[in-house]
Order: sequence, then structure tokens, then C-alpha cells
Amino acid sequence: MTFPADRPRRLRRTPALRRLVAETRLHPADFILPVFVREGLDEPMPISSMPGVVQHTEQSLLEAAEEAADLGLGGIMLFGIPAVRDAEGSASLDPQGILNRSIAAVKQQVGDRLPVMSDLCLDEFTDHGHCGVLTAEGAVDNDATLEIYACMGVAQAEAGADVVAPSGMMDGQVAVIRQALDDAGHQDAAILAYSAKYASAYYGPFREAVDSQLQGDRRSYQMDAANRSEGLREADLDLAEGADMLMVKPATAYLDVLSDVAEASDVPVSAYQVSGEYAMIEAAAANGWVDRRAVVLEALTSIRRAGATNVLTYHAAEAARWLREG
Repeated sequence: MTFPADRPRRLRRTPALRRLVAETRLHPADFILPVFVREGLDEPMPISSMPGVVQHTEQSLLEAAEEAADLGLGGIMLFGIPAVRDAEGSASLDPQGILNRSIAAVKQQVGDRLPVMSDLCLDEFTDHGHCGVLTAEGAVDNDATLEIYACMGVAQAEAGADVVAPSGMMDGQVAVIRQALDDAGHQDAAILAYSAKYASAYYGPFREAVDSQLQGDRRSYQMDAANRSEGLREADLDLAEGADMLMVKPATAYLDVLSDVAEASDVPVSAYQVSGEYAMIEAAAANGWVDRRAVVLEALTSIRRAGATNVLTYHAAEAARWLREG
């Protein structure tokens, strides 16, 4: 019996044939490694809900950055955890604060071999855990927060950040930060905008990772999980305000939004495989329910297949090593 010449199963017969016709490929440069650096640590502190991930000391952070550069990763994203917090998150602006001095140290370590990125948000620095300053009634004050974000962007660029990444979902944040960077002479500093950031239950382990002080939730300013088209509208706004890159967060549960944004965007689009996604894979693998390596690479492939130019993932270094091994 003769079948049509385009019968697709013929091209699935061997690993080499499958590799030949693969529509999506992974490369170490596709991955951005998020890292946590905590002020005052003498040795790295394991994060119990994220096996294999630690809060770094300032020295171990440099070692992680050096490894990331050697592996050819796409970038490293820094999150700082200060020893002292206050209502305004003032440690975020201190040139010698944990995040800004860590940016400077990592940049000195890796130079131009690895893009150095920094989270631009107040949640790690405030004693209430919200992404902005609060009004007397306890609501986030959008415009007052923007003033701080502008100063944060300049401080991070002054420290050497190649890319600043506003993640607070304040209205107008990209425009304000872009203007502040340009006015301060940092026209070359790029902005990776957390454009479609959802108020997600997948962030749970991240709360431990940054020792979050949050009581309640961020649903009044992060996006509702029920909304798809709103993600594209938010991305369009950030593009109009001057974003150089866009982000969808979380990744796996929002691949439809990621696909929408990637199709419409004329700039690179990142997706963040967040702490809960990482933790679920690790928990299933630890129980012997899934093949860990296969599931990690399949998950990353699915995110890239949906349209992500690159993926922020805690598996970045390990996945890069696997890809090198072949």
C-alpha cells in the first residue's frame, strides 16, 4: 500500500531524523539565570522549597556569575535581599546597598561576557513586602512609587547593569524609568519590562527565597489569571513607553499569553519559569514520578516553542551543561 510522500511519521524514526526536522531548539544562550544574594551571609543558604537553589553570599554570587558566563548563558538576573527594610525600600537606592554593590561586583567579574540584569522592584526592600510605597490607607501609591523606580533605574545603571527589569506592574513605569535613564546619561541601559505579570499562586517558593514580608496579596496591581487579551494590551503599552524587551510571567500556565505577545511584538520576549514551576518539577522528580532531565528540557522547549526568545529559569546552568553534553 502506497502512502503520500508527506507522511510525517517517516521523519520521526530515528533521533537524528527528529533532530533534523526539529522546529524548536534549545541553546545555553536562551537561558537567563535568576539569582538571590542576601546581605550578611557567611555561606550560601539553601532555599527549602527550591531544592538546589540558594541565597548567595556576595562571594558565591561571583562564582555563580563566572559559571554562567563560562556556560554561555544569555544573562544573569540579580535579586537583592537587604539586612534592613523600611516602608520606602530605601536600601534599593543606596549605591552600597546589597543589590547595587552586587551588580557592580558581578559586572566587574564578567565584563561583557554575560549580560548583567537587575530586578527593579521594591518588594524585597520594603518592610510590608509590596512592590511600591503605600498610602495612609494601605493601598499602593502608583505615582509615588514611580518616583522611586526612576531613581532605582539610575542607581542600577550606575552600578553597571546592562538591563534593568521593572517588575512592579505600576502604570507608566517603563516611560518614567526610560526618561530617568536617558536624563542621567544611561541611554545604553536596556529595559526588560515585566509586561504581563500575573498575580499567581506559582510564586510561593519565591516568597521564601527573598524572605518576603508580604501580608495579603498583590492582586490590586498584578494581572488576573482569568484575563488573556489584557496581557497583550499591557505589552503594547510597554512597547509604546520604550521597552527594549518584554516579559510574560509565569511561563507554563500562561503559554497562550506568551504566544499572543510574541506574535505581536517586534522586540525580544522573555518568559519566566517561576519558583513554583521549578519546585513542582523538583518535587515530582524527587519522588521518582518523572524523569527530571527529560521534563526540564521538555518544559523549556515548550516555553520556547510558544514564542519566548529566552527563558528565565532556575535550571539555566544545569540545562546548559546538559545541552553541551549532547
